[in-house]
Amino acid sequence: MTERGTGALFRDRATLRIGPSQLRWDGATLVIDIEEECAVLPMKVRGQVRVTPQVYGQRRFRLDPGGKHVWEPIGPCARVEATFTNPDIKWAGTGYLDANHGSESLEAGFADWQWSRAHLKDGSTAVMYEGQLKDGADFGMALRITPDGQAEVMEMPAPVVLPKTAWRLDRMTRADAGYTARIRATWEDTPFYSRTALATRLWGEDVVAVHESLNMRRFDTGAVQWMLPWRMPRKV
Repeated sequence: MTERGTGALFRDRATLRIGPSQLRWDGATLVIDIEEECAVLPMKVRGQVRVTPQVYGQRRFRLDPGGKHVWEPIGPCARVEATFTNPDIKWAGTGYLDANHGSESLEAGFADWQWSRAHLKDGSTAVMYEGQLKDGADFGMALRITPDGQAEVMEMPAPVVLPKTAWRLDRMTRADAGYTARIRATWEDTPFYSRTALATRLWGEDVVAVHESLNMRRFDTGAVQWMLPWRMPRKV
């Protein structure tokens, strides 16, 4: 990802282009064309990701009382195909597509959040989303999104504290009472964000979950803001 100025932005009903990379909706599939440079080493990243929703979410959710932040599970279950020439990799499997949008920045609205999703045997998707707003108020929901896209509100499973990341970032998740979730892999580990694969149990079913922890207090510190361009180049 690269931060760019407004002159590099183009958007219409079906396309969002930022510099040489773009997302476009062809009526059935979100096609993501990626043409970027790595940080810190200037290596090319070239490829395409195709996300085809198999389930379409039917609701969007306010994350704060004033509705300044909205979350929408667009494709709770999707087919994902990734083909890259730089590096030379190819992958296909089951994925997920959602979106957050709002009228203020994330650091203005949130202190932190924990999010996870897992696909269930009947084609449903389990989503846990909770955290703390900037004003100290808590928010949270446990959803079972069925194959017809309807979101059923479920009782929140028991909390499970996960090991801290290498950057000492707190992580927690949810699992059936008496069950301890296990970390399978940590894919991304930064001072304010982590993305993790978990083996856990939800509503009586063993699942593999994708989990993320986000700490906006850390994101908003001077030290992290100074480090960001080293991970995400800025071309304005």
